[in-house]
Amino acid sequence: MMRVRFAPSPTGFLHIGGARTALFNWMYAKANGGQFILRIEDTDQVRSKEEYVDEILNSMKWLGLAWDELYRQSERFAIYREYADKLLKEDKAYKDGEAVILKIVPQKIKIYDLIRDEIEFDSSEIKDQVLMKSDGSPTYSFACVVDDALMEISCVIRGEDHISNTPKQLLIYQALGFKPPKFAHLPLIMGMDRARLSKRTGATAVSDYQKEGFLSEGVVNYLMLLGWSPGNNQEVVKLDAAIKSFSIKKINKAAAIFDMDKLKWINTQHIKQKSVQELTGLLVPFLQEKGYLGQNYNGKNLENIVDLYKGRISTLLDFLDWTDFLFVQEFAVSPELKNEYKIANLTKEFRLLQQRLQGVEDFNHTNVETVFRAAVEELGLKAADLVHPIRVALTGKTVGPGLFETMALLGKEKTIQRLADAVKHQ
Repeated sequence: MMRVRFAPSPTGFLHIGGARTALFNWMYAKANGGQFILRIEDTDQVRSKEEYVDEILNSMKWLGLAWDELYRQSERFAIYREYADKLLKEDKAYKDGEAVILKIVPQKIKIYDLIRDEIEFDSSEIKDQVLMKSDGSPTYSFACVVDDALMEISCVIRGEDHISNTPKQLLIYQALGFKPPKFAHLPLIMGMDRARLSKRTGATAVSDYQKEGFLSEGVVNYLMLLGWSPGNNQEVVKLDAAIKSFSIKKINKAAAIFDMDKLKWINTQHIKQKSVQELTGLLVPFLQEKGYLGQNYNGKNLENIVDLYKGRISTLLDFLDWTDFLFVQEFAVSPELKNEYKIANLTKEFRLLQQRLQGVEDFNHTNVETVFRAAVEELGLKAADLVHPIRVALTGKTVGPGLFETMALLGKEKTIQRLADAVKHQ
Protein backbone atom coordinates (compact mmCIF):
# COMPACT_ATOMS: atom_id res chain seq x y z
CA MET A 1 0.00 0.00 0.00
CA MET A 2 1.11 3.53 -0.78
CA ARG A 3 2.03 5.24 2.52
CA VAL A 4 3.17 8.86 2.79
CA ARG A 5 3.75 11.11 5.74
CA PHE A 6 3.74 14.74 6.78
CA ALA A 7 6.20 15.39 9.59
CA PRO A 8 5.92 18.89 11.09
CA SER A 9 8.09 20.09 13.94
CA PRO A 10 6.09 21.77 16.76
CA THR A 11 8.63 24.56 17.23
CA GLY A 12 6.19 26.97 15.58
CA PHE A 13 2.78 27.17 13.94
CA LEU A 14 1.85 25.42 10.70
CA HIS A 15 2.69 27.84 7.90
CA ILE A 16 1.65 27.95 4.26
CA GLY A 17 4.72 26.07 3.02
CA GLY A 18 4.17 23.20 5.42
CA ALA A 19 0.45 23.15 4.65
CA ARG A 20 1.16 22.73 0.93
CA THR A 21 3.55 19.86 1.69
CA ALA A 22 0.85 18.22 3.82
CA LEU A 23 -1.71 18.76 1.05
CA PHE A 24 0.41 17.20 -1.71
CA ASN A 25 1.19 14.21 0.52
CA TRP A 26 -2.51 13.81 1.33
CA MET A 27 -3.56 14.13 -2.33
CA TYR A 28 -0.89 11.63 -3.42
CA ALA A 29 -2.12 9.11 -0.84
CA LYS A 30 -5.77 9.54 -1.78
CA ALA A 31 -5.07 9.48 -5.53
CA ASN A 32 -3.33 6.11 -5.07
CA GLY A 33 -5.69 4.55 -2.55
CA GLY A 34 -2.96 4.87 0.08
CA GLN A 35 -2.58 6.09 3.66
CA PHE A 36 -1.54 9.45 5.05
CA ILE A 37 0.57 9.44 8.21
CA LEU A 38 0.97 12.47 10.48
CA ARG A 39 4.17 12.39 12.51
CA ILE A 40 4.95 15.11 15.02
CA GLU A 41 8.74 15.52 15.08
CA ASP A 42 9.09 16.83 18.62
CA THR A 43 12.59 15.60 19.48
CA ASP A 44 13.77 19.15 20.25
CA GLN A 45 12.75 19.11 23.90
CA VAL A 46 13.58 22.80 24.39
CA ARG A 47 11.81 24.38 21.42
CA SER A 48 8.88 21.97 20.98
CA LYS A 49 5.72 23.26 22.62
CA GLU A 50 2.31 21.65 23.17
CA GLU A 51 0.51 24.78 21.98
CA TYR A 52 2.18 24.31 18.59
CA VAL A 53 1.13 20.66 18.48
CA ASP A 54 -2.47 21.70 19.15
CA GLU A 55 -2.32 24.41 16.49
CA ILE A 56 -0.87 22.01 13.90
CA LEU A 57 -3.56 19.39 14.57
CA ASN A 58 -6.35 21.99 14.50
CA SER A 59 -5.03 23.53 11.27
CA MET A 60 -4.82 20.10 9.62
CA LYS A 61 -8.43 19.40 10.64
CA TRP A 62 -9.57 22.81 9.38
CA LEU A 63 -7.91 22.15 6.01
CA GLY A 64 -9.72 18.83 5.83
CA LEU A 65 -6.52 16.75 5.74
CA ALA A 66 -7.52 13.82 7.94
CA TRP A 67 -4.72 11.42 8.85
CA ASP A 68 -4.84 7.63 9.08
CA GLU A 69 -2.18 7.31 11.80
CA LEU A 70 -0.60 9.76 14.24
CA TYR A 71 2.83 9.45 15.88
CA ARG A 72 5.00 11.57 18.15
CA GLN A 73 8.75 11.10 18.02
CA SER A 74 9.14 12.11 21.67
CA GLU A 75 7.43 8.81 22.53
CA ARG A 76 9.88 6.75 20.43
CA PHE A 77 13.29 7.54 21.96
CA ALA A 78 13.81 3.92 23.05
CA ILE A 79 13.42 2.78 19.43
CA TYR A 80 16.08 5.20 18.20
CA ARG A 81 18.44 4.12 20.97
CA GLU A 82 17.94 0.47 19.98
CA TYR A 83 18.95 1.12 16.37
CA ALA A 84 21.90 3.30 17.41
CA ASP A 85 23.15 0.45 19.62
CA LYS A 86 22.77 -1.94 16.67
CA LEU A 87 25.05 0.24 14.54
CA LEU A 88 27.57 0.46 17.39
CA LYS A 89 27.67 -3.36 17.71
CA GLU A 90 28.17 -3.71 13.95
CA ASP A 91 31.02 -1.16 14.07
CA LYS A 92 29.18 1.10 11.67
CA ALA A 93 29.09 3.84 14.29
CA TYR A 94 31.24 4.97 17.18
CA LYS A 95 30.85 6.92 20.40
CA ASP A 96 32.21 10.38 21.06
CA GLY A 97 31.39 10.98 24.69
CA GLU A 98 27.68 10.16 24.98
CA ALA A 99 27.00 10.90 21.31
CA VAL A 100 26.67 8.13 18.71
CA ILE A 101 28.20 8.94 15.32
CA LEU A 102 27.83 7.13 11.98
CA LYS A 103 30.94 6.31 9.96
CA ILE A 104 30.53 7.64 6.44
CA VAL A 105 31.68 5.30 3.66
CA PRO A 106 32.90 7.23 0.57
CA GLN A 107 30.73 6.44 -2.46
CA LYS A 108 28.64 7.92 -5.24
CA ILE A 109 24.94 8.16 -4.39
CA LYS A 110 22.20 8.45 -6.97
CA ILE A 111 18.51 8.97 -6.36
CA TYR A 112 15.66 9.27 -8.81
CA ASP A 113 13.49 12.16 -7.69
CA LEU A 114 9.88 11.91 -8.88
CA ILE A 115 9.87 15.65 -9.62
CA ARG A 116 13.51 16.41 -10.45
CA ASP A 117 14.61 13.17 -12.11
CA GLU A 118 18.10 11.89 -11.25
CA ILE A 119 20.21 13.59 -8.58
CA GLU A 120 23.77 12.48 -7.81
CA PHE A 121 25.80 13.01 -4.61
CA ASP A 122 29.35 12.21 -3.53
CA SER A 123 29.51 11.03 0.09
CA SER A 124 33.20 11.94 0.37
CA GLU A 125 31.95 15.50 0.88
CA ILE A 126 29.84 14.43 3.87
CA LYS A 127 31.30 14.30 7.38
CA ASP A 128 30.54 11.50 9.85
CA GLN A 129 26.95 12.00 11.00
CA VAL A 130 25.73 12.33 14.58
CA LEU A 131 22.86 9.87 15.16
CA MET A 132 22.20 10.31 18.88
CA LYS A 133 23.14 13.50 20.69
CA SER A 134 24.88 13.49 24.04
CA ASP A 135 21.58 14.39 25.75
CA GLY A 136 20.07 11.10 24.55
CA SER A 137 17.86 12.60 21.83
CA PRO A 138 18.12 11.53 18.18
CA THR A 139 19.18 13.86 15.39
CA TYR A 140 16.60 14.85 12.78
CA SER A 141 17.98 12.60 10.02
CA PHE A 142 18.38 9.50 12.20
CA ALA A 143 14.89 9.65 13.71
CA CYS A 144 13.50 10.42 10.27
CA VAL A 145 15.09 7.35 8.65
CA VAL A 146 14.17 4.96 11.46
CA ASP A 147 10.57 6.16 11.47
CA ASP A 148 10.15 6.21 7.71
CA ALA A 149 11.45 2.63 7.55
CA LEU A 150 9.41 1.25 10.46
CA MET A 151 6.28 3.09 9.33
CA GLU A 152 6.78 1.67 5.84
CA ILE A 153 6.71 5.04 4.14
CA SER A 154 6.86 4.35 0.42
CA CYS A 155 7.42 7.93 -0.80
CA VAL A 156 8.87 10.95 1.02
CA ILE A 157 7.39 14.18 -0.35
CA ARG A 158 8.97 17.29 1.15
CA GLY A 159 10.36 20.71 0.25
CA GLU A 160 13.47 21.08 -1.90
CA ASP A 161 15.25 22.64 1.07
CA HIS A 162 15.57 19.03 2.29
CA ILE A 163 17.55 17.85 -0.75
CA SER A 164 20.81 18.29 1.18
CA ASN A 165 19.48 15.90 3.86
CA THR A 166 18.70 13.16 1.37
CA PRO A 167 22.25 11.75 0.82
CA LYS A 168 22.91 11.72 4.58
CA GLN A 169 19.68 9.83 5.13
CA LEU A 170 20.39 7.37 2.32
CA LEU A 171 23.68 6.50 4.03
CA ILE A 172 21.75 5.81 7.26
CA TYR A 173 19.28 3.61 5.34
CA GLN A 174 22.26 1.73 3.92
CA ALA A 175 23.93 1.26 7.30
CA LEU A 176 20.70 -0.03 8.87
CA GLY A 177 19.96 -2.34 5.94
CA PHE A 178 16.64 -0.62 5.23
CA LYS A 179 15.21 -0.17 1.75
CA PRO A 180 14.89 3.58 1.10
CA PRO A 181 11.59 5.09 -0.07
CA LYS A 182 11.08 7.07 -3.25
CA PHE A 183 11.68 10.81 -2.96
CA ALA A 184 9.94 13.89 -4.36
CA HIS A 185 11.22 17.35 -3.49
CA LEU A 186 8.70 20.16 -3.93
CA PRO A 187 9.71 23.57 -5.30
CA LEU A 188 9.93 26.38 -2.80
CA ILE A 189 7.19 28.99 -2.48
CA MET A 190 8.46 32.50 -3.17
CA GLY A 191 6.91 35.91 -2.62
CA MET A 192 5.87 38.25 -5.44
CA ASP A 193 9.33 39.83 -5.04
CA ARG A 194 10.89 36.41 -5.95
CA ALA A 195 12.49 36.24 -2.49
CA ARG A 196 11.81 33.58 0.13
CA LEU A 197 8.27 33.80 1.46
CA SER A 198 8.06 36.07 4.50
CA LYS A 199 5.27 37.29 6.77
CA ARG A 200 5.00 40.35 4.59
CA THR A 201 4.50 38.25 1.45
CA GLY A 202 2.23 35.53 2.87
CA ALA A 203 4.21 33.20 5.13
CA THR A 204 1.81 33.44 8.03
CA ALA A 205 0.30 30.55 9.97
CA VAL A 206 -2.64 28.65 8.52
CA SER A 207 -4.57 29.59 11.67
CA ASP A 208 -4.04 33.27 10.80
CA TYR A 209 -5.76 32.77 7.46
CA GLN A 210 -8.60 31.07 9.32
CA LYS A 211 -8.89 34.04 11.70
CA GLU A 212 -8.82 36.45 8.75
CA GLY A 213 -11.92 34.79 7.37
CA PHE A 214 -10.57 32.70 4.52
CA LEU A 215 -12.50 29.51 3.77
CA SER A 216 -10.59 26.25 4.17
CA GLU A 217 -11.72 25.30 0.65
CA GLY A 218 -10.26 28.53 -0.73
CA VAL A 219 -6.91 28.07 1.00
CA VAL A 220 -6.65 24.40 -0.05
CA ASN A 221 -7.62 25.25 -3.64
CA TYR A 222 -4.96 27.96 -3.82
CA LEU A 223 -2.26 25.80 -2.20
CA MET A 224 -2.73 23.03 -4.75
CA LEU A 225 -2.10 25.57 -7.55
CA LEU A 226 1.32 26.41 -6.07
CA GLY A 227 3.28 24.02 -8.24
CA TRP A 228 0.50 21.89 -9.77
CA SER A 229 -2.50 22.33 -12.03
CA PRO A 230 -5.65 20.24 -12.45
CA GLY A 231 -5.47 20.92 -16.20
CA ASN A 232 -7.85 22.45 -18.75
CA ASN A 233 -6.98 25.94 -17.44
CA GLN A 234 -9.12 25.16 -14.41
CA GLU A 235 -8.33 27.16 -11.30
CA VAL A 236 -11.37 26.89 -9.06
CA VAL A 237 -11.57 23.26 -8.02
CA LYS A 238 -12.80 21.25 -5.04
CA LEU A 239 -10.38 18.90 -3.31
CA ASP A 240 -12.33 15.73 -4.11
CA ALA A 241 -12.33 16.57 -7.81
CA ALA A 242 -8.63 17.50 -7.83
CA ILE A 243 -7.61 14.11 -6.39
CA LYS A 244 -8.85 12.37 -9.52
CA SER A 245 -6.32 14.16 -11.73
CA PHE A 246 -3.45 14.50 -9.24
CA SER A 247 -0.02 13.19 -10.22
CA ILE A 248 3.20 13.88 -8.33
CA LYS A 249 5.12 13.81 -11.62
CA LYS A 250 3.12 16.80 -12.89
CA ILE A 251 4.41 19.08 -10.13
CA ASN A 252 6.57 21.89 -11.52
CA LYS A 253 10.28 22.07 -10.76
CA ALA A 254 10.26 25.87 -10.79
CA ALA A 255 9.51 27.86 -7.64
CA ALA A 256 5.86 28.72 -7.01
CA ILE A 257 4.88 32.37 -6.52
CA PHE A 258 2.51 33.25 -3.68
CA ASP A 259 0.06 35.91 -4.82
CA MET A 260 -2.28 37.24 -2.12
CA ASP A 261 -4.61 38.77 -4.71
CA LYS A 262 -4.97 35.40 -6.41
CA LEU A 263 -5.68 33.70 -3.08
CA LYS A 264 -8.43 36.26 -2.38
CA TRP A 265 -9.90 35.75 -5.86
CA ILE A 266 -9.97 31.97 -5.38
CA ASN A 267 -11.53 32.45 -1.94
CA THR A 268 -14.17 34.77 -3.42
CA GLN A 269 -15.20 32.06 -5.89
CA HIS A 270 -15.66 29.53 -3.08
CA ILE A 271 -17.70 32.03 -1.07
CA LYS A 272 -19.98 32.51 -4.09
CA GLN A 273 -20.47 28.73 -4.31
CA LYS A 274 -21.75 28.54 -0.73
CA SER A 275 -25.46 28.54 -0.03
CA VAL A 276 -26.71 31.55 1.94
CA GLN A 277 -27.52 29.25 4.87
CA GLU A 278 -24.04 27.69 4.93
CA LEU A 279 -22.29 31.03 4.57
CA THR A 280 -24.43 32.51 7.35
CA GLY A 281 -23.39 29.66 9.64
CA LEU A 282 -19.72 30.39 8.95
CA LEU A 283 -20.21 34.11 9.60
CA VAL A 284 -22.03 33.81 12.94
CA PRO A 285 -18.88 33.16 15.08
CA PHE A 286 -17.14 36.19 13.51
CA LEU A 287 -20.17 38.40 14.16
CA GLN A 288 -20.50 37.18 17.74
CA GLU A 289 -16.80 37.67 18.46
CA LYS A 290 -17.12 41.25 17.19
CA GLY A 291 -20.12 41.77 19.46
CA TYR A 292 -22.50 42.29 16.54
CA LEU A 293 -24.69 39.30 17.41
CA GLY A 294 -25.92 37.88 20.71
CA GLN A 295 -26.87 34.26 21.29
CA ASN A 296 -30.44 35.01 20.27
CA TYR A 297 -30.55 36.61 16.84
CA ASN A 298 -32.99 36.76 13.94
CA GLY A 299 -31.65 34.06 11.63
CA LYS A 300 -33.87 34.96 8.69
CA ASN A 301 -32.91 38.63 8.87
CA LEU A 302 -29.23 37.69 9.01
CA GLU A 303 -29.61 35.43 5.97
CA ASN A 304 -31.18 38.34 4.08
CA ILE A 305 -28.14 40.48 4.89
CA VAL A 306 -25.75 37.68 3.84
CA ASP A 307 -27.66 37.19 0.59
CA LEU A 308 -27.30 40.87 -0.27
CA TYR A 309 -23.54 41.03 0.41
CA LYS A 310 -22.47 37.51 -0.59
CA GLY A 311 -21.21 38.58 -4.02
CA ARG A 312 -19.10 41.44 -2.63
CA ILE A 313 -16.82 39.72 -0.12
CA SER A 314 -13.42 38.04 -0.53
CA THR A 315 -13.18 36.87 3.09
CA LEU A 316 -15.58 36.46 5.97
CA LEU A 317 -14.00 39.48 7.67
CA ASP A 318 -14.92 41.56 4.61
CA PHE A 319 -18.55 40.95 5.51
CA LEU A 320 -18.03 42.64 8.89
CA ASP A 321 -16.45 45.66 7.20
CA TRP A 322 -19.29 45.96 4.68
CA THR A 323 -22.15 45.49 7.13
CA ASP A 324 -20.95 47.02 10.42
CA PHE A 325 -23.50 49.88 10.03
CA LEU A 326 -26.33 47.34 10.31
CA PHE A 327 -25.20 46.03 13.69
CA VAL A 328 -23.78 48.99 15.64
CA GLN A 329 -25.97 51.13 17.88
CA GLU A 330 -23.65 54.15 17.98
CA PHE A 331 -23.28 55.40 14.41
CA ALA A 332 -21.71 58.54 12.98
CA VAL A 333 -20.70 59.60 9.47
CA SER A 334 -17.22 61.06 9.14
CA PRO A 335 -17.10 64.87 8.68
CA GLU A 336 -15.04 64.35 5.51
CA LEU A 337 -17.79 62.32 3.85
CA LYS A 338 -20.47 64.77 5.01
CA ASN A 339 -18.55 67.59 3.36
CA GLU A 340 -17.78 65.61 0.20
CA TYR A 341 -21.47 64.81 -0.36
CA LYS A 342 -22.69 68.24 0.82
CA ILE A 343 -25.11 66.71 3.27
CA ALA A 344 -25.40 70.03 5.12
CA ASN A 345 -27.18 71.44 2.06
CA LEU A 346 -29.80 68.67 2.01
CA THR A 347 -31.70 69.37 5.24
CA LYS A 348 -35.00 70.04 3.46
CA GLU A 349 -34.67 66.95 1.25
CA PHE A 350 -33.73 64.65 4.14
CA ARG A 351 -36.60 65.89 6.32
CA LEU A 352 -39.16 65.37 3.57
CA LEU A 353 -37.92 61.84 3.03
CA GLN A 354 -38.12 61.15 6.77
CA GLN A 355 -41.76 62.27 6.78
CA ARG A 356 -42.66 60.13 3.79
CA LEU A 357 -40.87 57.04 5.15
CA GLN A 358 -42.66 57.48 8.48
CA GLY A 359 -45.89 56.57 6.71
CA VAL A 360 -44.57 53.29 5.24
CA GLU A 361 -46.13 50.40 7.13
CA ASP A 362 -44.49 47.46 5.36
CA PHE A 363 -40.88 48.68 5.19
CA ASN A 364 -39.70 46.49 2.28
CA HIS A 365 -37.44 47.63 -0.55
CA THR A 366 -40.30 47.95 -3.07
CA ASN A 367 -42.33 50.29 -0.84
CA VAL A 368 -39.24 52.23 0.17
CA GLU A 369 -38.31 52.78 -3.48
CA THR A 370 -41.83 53.95 -4.34
CA VAL A 371 -41.79 56.54 -1.53
CA PHE A 372 -38.25 57.65 -2.39
CA ARG A 373 -39.01 58.23 -6.08
CA ALA A 374 -42.21 60.13 -5.25
CA ALA A 375 -40.28 62.36 -2.83
CA VAL A 376 -37.55 63.02 -5.39
CA GLU A 377 -40.14 63.98 -7.99
CA GLU A 378 -41.85 66.27 -5.49
CA LEU A 379 -38.53 67.98 -4.84
CA GLY A 380 -37.87 68.39 -8.57
CA LEU A 381 -34.67 66.35 -8.38
CA LYS A 382 -33.22 63.31 -10.12
CA ALA A 383 -32.87 60.10 -8.08
CA ALA A 384 -29.08 60.22 -8.55
CA ASP A 385 -28.99 63.59 -6.73
CA LEU A 386 -30.00 61.91 -3.45
CA VAL A 387 -28.94 58.26 -3.76
CA HIS A 388 -25.28 58.81 -2.88
CA PRO A 389 -25.74 61.32 -0.03
CA ILE A 390 -28.41 59.09 1.53
CA ARG A 391 -26.21 56.01 1.23
CA VAL A 392 -23.43 57.88 3.05
CA ALA A 393 -25.85 59.11 5.73
CA LEU A 394 -27.23 55.60 6.38
CA THR A 395 -24.14 53.43 5.99
CA GLY A 396 -21.10 55.68 6.26
CA LYS A 397 -19.93 54.17 2.95
CA THR A 398 -19.82 55.48 -0.59
CA VAL A 399 -20.61 52.16 -2.32
CA GLY A 400 -22.71 49.13 -1.57
CA PRO A 401 -25.62 47.01 -2.79
CA GLY A 402 -28.92 48.57 -3.89
CA LEU A 403 -29.91 51.52 -1.68
CA PHE A 404 -33.50 50.42 -1.20
CA GLU A 405 -32.55 46.85 -0.24
CA THR A 406 -30.05 48.37 2.20
CA MET A 407 -32.71 50.64 3.73
CA ALA A 408 -35.09 47.71 4.14
CA LEU A 409 -32.40 45.72 5.98
CA LEU A 410 -31.53 48.69 8.18
CA GLY A 411 -35.19 49.00 9.12
CA LYS A 412 -37.61 51.89 9.41
CA GLU A 413 -36.55 53.18 12.82
CA LYS A 414 -32.80 53.25 12.15
CA THR A 415 -33.24 54.66 8.63
CA ILE A 416 -35.34 57.61 9.82
CA GLN A 417 -33.10 58.23 12.83
CA ARG A 418 -29.92 58.29 10.72
CA LEU A 419 -31.44 60.65 8.18
CA ALA A 420 -32.30 62.96 11.08
CA ASP A 421 -28.85 62.64 12.67
CA ALA A 422 -27.10 63.38 9.39
CA VAL A 423 -28.52 66.92 9.14
CA LYS A 424 -28.62 67.66 12.87
CA HIS A 425 -26.35 70.51 14.11
CA GLN A 426 -25.41 71.51 10.57
